[in-house]
Amino acid sequence: MAPFLKAKGGYRQLRAYQVAEIIYDITFYFTQHYLEKGDRTIDQMVQAARSGKQNIAEGSEAATTSKQTEIKLTNVAKASLEELLIDYEDYLRVRSKPQWDNNHPRFHSMANYARSEQIAKEYFALLPKMNDEEIANLCITLINQATYLLRRLIEKQQEMFLKEGGIREQMTQARLKTRGQQ
Repeated sequence: MAPFLKAKGGYRQLRAYQVAEIIYDITFYFTQHYLEKGDRTIDQMVQAARSGKQNIAEGSEAATTSKQTEIKLTNVAKASLEELLIDYEDYLRVRSKPQWDNNHPRFHSMANYARSEQIAKEYFALLPKMNDEEIANLCITLINQATYLLRRLIEKQQEMFLKEGGIREQMTQARLKTRGQQ
């Protein structure tokens, strides 16, 4: 008899997870170097970054028995990163520092770097060479990339649910198939 539960996981290979991990590391560095000790925002930002990363992992692992949980946790990851995005935007705004957009001379090179495979190898060594404006804008770029990837992942998860059904449907089909073979 073939198992009806398909092993899930593999989240570490997801680009969204890899980017979320970089976001967490950068956010941890950023809060330690640019926010005052005791500032409640430190915990908020680190927890939002952690939640983005952890919920991708948890949703991926939960997918074996619950498509609903997988979709829900992937959406929680996206929502956590959106919360973190606002924190970085607030940081720049209240300090009268620019948030880089399409018109900023460094925006496109930053966006290209954030999409590259190179960032995963270099970002930690680059952080001490960057200022708060550069790091915040890098994180904003990465968060936008991650939330885009997570939106696409949620769409794919929904398609898979419509195609395969949930665990109860799969269990019923497996049971009926086994009975039919007896």
